[in-house]
Amino acid sequence: MKKRNKNISKVAYWLILNLGTLLLAAGVYFFKAPNNFATGGVSGISIILGRLLGEVVPLTQSHYVLIINALLLIVGFIFLGRGCTFKTIYCSLVYSLENLAFEYIFPLEGPLSNQPLMELVYAILLTGVGSAIIFNCEASSGGTDIIALILKKYSKINVGLALLITDAVIAGSTFFVFGIEAGLYSILGLFAKAFLIDGVIENMVKSKYITIITSNPEVIGNYILQEMERGFTSYDAQGGYTHGDKKVIITVCNRAEALKLKISVKKLDPESFVIITDAQEILGKGFRGTV
Repeated sequence: MKKRNKNISKVAYWLILNLGTLLLAAGVYFFKAPNNFATGGVSGISIILGRLLGEVVPLTQSHYVLIINALLLIVGFIFLGRGCTFKTIYCSLVYSLENLAFEYIFPLEGPLSNQPLMELVYAILLTGVGSAIIFNCEASSGGTDIIALILKKYSKINVGLALLITDAVIAGSTFFVFGIEAGLYSILGLFAKAFLIDGVIENMVKSKYITIITSNPEVIGNYILQEMERGFTSYDAQGGYTHGDKKVIITVCNRAEALKLKISVKKLDPESFVIITDAQEILGKGFRGTV
């Protein structure tokens, strides 16, 4: 049973990871590239190169994405070694190939609409949510992330600061390449994407702190240990009104598990008292720091 659940979890993980890369590729191809929204990253560089070299080199934005990502992966192998993980390689190549596939399946001659602000919103939503999903899967789409990791390895520059500087330079260059309007949209998109990614990641990984007051701790404890495969802490308590002996069980789990536990506890012990709150930060085995 545990092996089957583990296999299902692996399949779900890769499906979610591929959904993230698909959203990222769709946001770049359908909304960012046609409107010249170079908000940073490899997509921003490819959009700029597509304009600057368009008349000289017969390559599209999608081709540049594939070429640049491939070159950065090679650089990553040289300077980072194992730091350039399989998941980063996978996401980088899949994202690049999806971008190229969109170009052949859905050729575009310009923006989908004449509403640039609306298209910027969709560009930020799709790429922001896609990036957040990938980051939540502990992966990366590669690109300028690799440059930031190299800078971190060989200098004292923080990864976040390195990425911000890189993306700001790319977004700022749109003022000179595409004009003031595209530049303003790119800068706006850069900051909006940063806030969106942080917000989505925080909500995706937020865990629940659950307190259960019960007279049947064995049944509930076994459910947490065996069915949820989580740990718990318990201690003795006394009812203030009845003065009866009680057990307080404390556990932490993700949102989906919290919902299942709440339903199951009410079935196992209808007289139990359950308190569920958000856990802002968790340090310990089974959890990834701040959530």
